[in-house]
Formats: sequence, structure tokens, C-alpha cells
Amino acid sequence: MPEYPDLTLYVEALERRLGGARLTRMRLLHPFVLRTADPSPEAFEGRSVASVRRIGKQIVIGFEGSLYMVIHLMIAGRLRWSDPLIEGEPSALPSPAELPSARRGEARAASGALRPLPGKSHLASFEFSSGTLSFTEAGTKKRASLHLVQGEERLSAFDRGGVEVVDASPEAFRAALLRENHTLKRSLTDPRLFAGVGNAYSDEILHRARLSPFKQTSQLTPEESVRLFEACRAVLLDWTDRLRREAAGSFPAKVTAFHKGMSVHGRYGEACPACGTPIQRIVYAENECNYCPTCQTEGRLLADRSLSRLLKGDWPETLEELEEMRRGRP
Repeated sequence: MPEYPDLTLYVEALERRLGGARLTRMRLLHPFVLRTADPSPEAFEGRSVASVRRIGKQIVIGFEGSLYMVIHLMIAGRLRWSDPLIEGEPSALPSPAELPSARRGEARAASGALRPLPGKSHLASFEFSSGTLSFTEAGTKKRASLHLVQGEERLSAFDRGGVEVVDASPEAFRAALLRENHTLKRSLTDPRLFAGVGNAYSDEILHRARLSPFKQTSQLTPEESVRLFEACRAVLLDWTDRLRREAAGSFPAKVTAFHKGMSVHGRYGEACPACGTPIQRIVYAENECNYCPTCQTEGRLLADRSLSRLLKGDWPETLEELEEMRRGRP
């Protein structure tokens, strides 16, 4: 799921392209994607964009008349941008005459210019005076969503209340952290506590802070709390700057949970960049938690829920025991 760094890049890229632009057409290509009935999509057409912002992990495009488009990408949702076609410019797409008759009309925009045909992954497209924004989602589960709302009061319902770490004070951060007693991994990814942090960057944050993902928030010392706060800000801001440099002003095209250069996330079995220990993981539901035993858990292996149930008392407690098990030693 895109998190603070990737979402920040999306917002900045949309601000540059949509500021003052007029929405000429909204096409909903899958009926499930729109989760609201009022206002209607037609109410947005012809209106200009007034703002682009982020609420938690949701992107909000504001229009004249206090109308808002709320896009939640979930795990596999992504945004694509196409600049407007220049009249007379050759297109790599087939001409309408070369298409099956059922799709000829779909290939033409209201202006008569040829536009890309939507594929199976396309959920919606938004044609602006400055270009076309496509909303896509890979896979078949289709969890990404679009809400259309009017008024700040209705928009505020999408705010889960989580603290914006990069804007928070150490005191506000610690207060949110101690609001409920959970593991650090769960607390960091809870949108009611912290906004914009998910599975990938929580791994990176905990590694930089040298803290176990399973440590309980109630057991956190004041010094560890400050260390975690500083790690949160550093990881989120460093990766935002890094992705900005990689994008170099282009619309974000490689939005993924697994970035080259991450310390632990998605690097199971690879060497920890800080100490060289093989990165370990815990797999649960559709996510995984990646960590370094040496840097974060004093050499102890965290119990994978499914494997530890299977192995019971034979679950290895250290990397040495794990290696012996893999070699088939008693």
C-alpha cells in the first residue's frame, strides 16, 4: 500500500498538473469503485480543481463548490498520468477504423482526439483540460475506492485521527504511542494513531530505531520513544527526498512497497546493511514483518505464528539454532 513518501509524491505531481485545471469528463469503468451516491459524478464535470492534499493514506482532490474526490489506493491501486494529445501528433494507438466496432466510440474523446483505451486494471479515468488521470488496480480483489463528497464536514469523516509524524512534536508522538498498548509494529501502522505509515516503512523505521517490532508500547522507555520518533521522521523524510530525486519531476511511475535501497523490508535472507546478519521475517495474513535479529531483538528470532505452531517446542530461538535446523543437525 502506498505510504507517506509515495503519496506525497503523488500529491505534489497532481498539484503541478491539476492546479486550476477543469474536469471535462469522469469515466467509471468498474461499478464497485465508486462507494458513494451523492453528489453524482456529473456534478464534478466542468468544475476546476482548487486543491490537492492527503488525508492519511487517501488522496483528496478538491473542486470548486466544496466538492471533493477521495481516492484510496489500498494495496494495489495506482495513479497514471497522460499529457493531452497535441492536435496532428501521430499516435501509436490503432485508428478507430482498425478497432472492433464495439470499441470505436470508446476510443474517441469528446474533442475527437484519440486517447488510450482502458485495460482490465483501469477503475476510472478523469479527463482534465491539462491531461488525463487514470485510476488503476492490479489483481482481482478490487479494494481501491473512490468517494465523492460535498463539504468539509463530510470530508472530515475520512480523517482517522492519526498523528502526522513529520509535523508532530516528540510529546504528541509519545502520547499517540501510549494511547493503547500494542506492539510497536501494530501501533505504527494503526491509522487511528499515526497517519501515512504502513507495513513497509514501519519495518524501516523500527530497524533504524533498533527496536523489536513486537515490543509493547507500554514497555517503551522515554529514551526509546525519542529514538523511535526521530527514526520515524528520518525514514519518512529521507525516502520522500530520495523518491523526488528519482522521479525528477515526472509523474510517479514506480510506486511499490519494495524499493531498492531499503534496509530490511522485502530483504528476507539478505545481509543487514548495518551488521551483516541475515534479515528475518514473520509472515501473517497478507503482510510480512522484516527485521534484523542482531540490531533489533538481541539475537532472538521472533516466532512466526504458523511455523511456531507447527514446530512448538522445537522453534529455534537464535540464528545459530535456525542454521543447525536447516542443516538437519539435532
